[in-house]
Amino acid sequence: MRALQLPDWKSDPKLVEVDQPEPGPGEVVVKIGGSGACHSDLHLMHDFEGEELPWSPPFTLGHENAGWVDTVGDGVSAVEVGQAVAVYGPWGCGRCPRCRVGVENYCENPEAAPIPGGGGGLGLDGGMAEFMLVPHERLLVPLPDGLEPAVAAPLSDAGLTPYHAIRRSLPRLLPNTHTVAIGLGGLGHVGVQMLSAMSATTIIAVDLKEEALAGAEADGAHVTILSDDGAAEEIMTATGGKGADLVLDFVGADPTIGLAMSVVRPMGEVTVVGIGGGTFEWAFMGVPYESSLANTYWGTRPELIEVLNLGARGLIRPRTTTFSLDDAVGAYEQLDAGDLDGRAVIVP
Repeated sequence: MRALQLPDWKSDPKLVEVDQPEPGPGEVVVKIGGSGACHSDLHLMHDFEGEELPWSPPFTLGHENAGWVDTVGDGVSAVEVGQAVAVYGPWGCGRCPRCRVGVENYCENPEAAPIPGGGGGLGLDGGMAEFMLVPHERLLVPLPDGLEPAVAAPLSDAGLTPYHAIRRSLPRLLPNTHTVAIGLGGLGHVGVQMLSAMSATTIIAVDLKEEALAGAEADGAHVTILSDDGAAEEIMTATGGKGADLVLDFVGADPTIGLAMSVVRPMGEVTVVGIGGGTFEWAFMGVPYESSLANTYWGTRPELIEVLNLGARGLIRPRTTTFSLDDAVGAYEQLDAGDLDGRAVIVP
């Protein structure tokens, strides 16, 4: 079968022929109906040299995946052939206390996982192929009625990641509060939709592109602000001078983290979701009192069930552009150039 693989660090992906996987005991092979192209894949292609991660190429790309159960190994009983499923992306050990309640994104024993700190498309073969091997049935979530795999695939990361970041702060998103979303790309535009569907907060959307701001307004943002030298002042004006109760940074670069910390109010939260490599220099008198700065990684398996149900009900809908497997390299080129609106989904 054909697969889009990363052959080495600091290299471009290539479409190659590989053997079709066969399931062993407890394993499942999924026929892929959609696999999302994520900006973090570009970091794999351009930024790593082999020392930063406990695994290495070659492997098939694609860590946002959904499709249909094709074949199952001995002992599999939770899913059946032909069933539509999404693949939960962060693969933990399955046995530690966190994994047992579905928090495999923060597995406490990663050395016992199928691959330490990774998963399908992150060290092991992912979904940018006709078929994908999933090492355990617990990593599959049945799709709700009415949700097609090509739509569900990006929800497994571009939906799950902002959902986890928002859900942890939901109790503070009351009427008369303000939430700032910085960066309205693949994750950020879904985050705005979730804030609108799940909370009463006033949503302030910030981006470098006017067209992204227009999309955010359609997604439910109450205020849109161009990310320039005057953005911080505009945000403070929009919050009545108080600052934001929550800032979600979907970029994670030095300038965006700095902007976030400059507009958060005392006792507010800044959550960095994007993996932009940014840093922030903390000083006791340099930040609002009792403000917090946190990062998050992906989300939990129970949260994926919730996200898929939000998608099935039409409350969230990632903007997607679909590509064939033949055009997958071009999809990443468009993603790298910033020419995509929302998410690219490869449909083998």
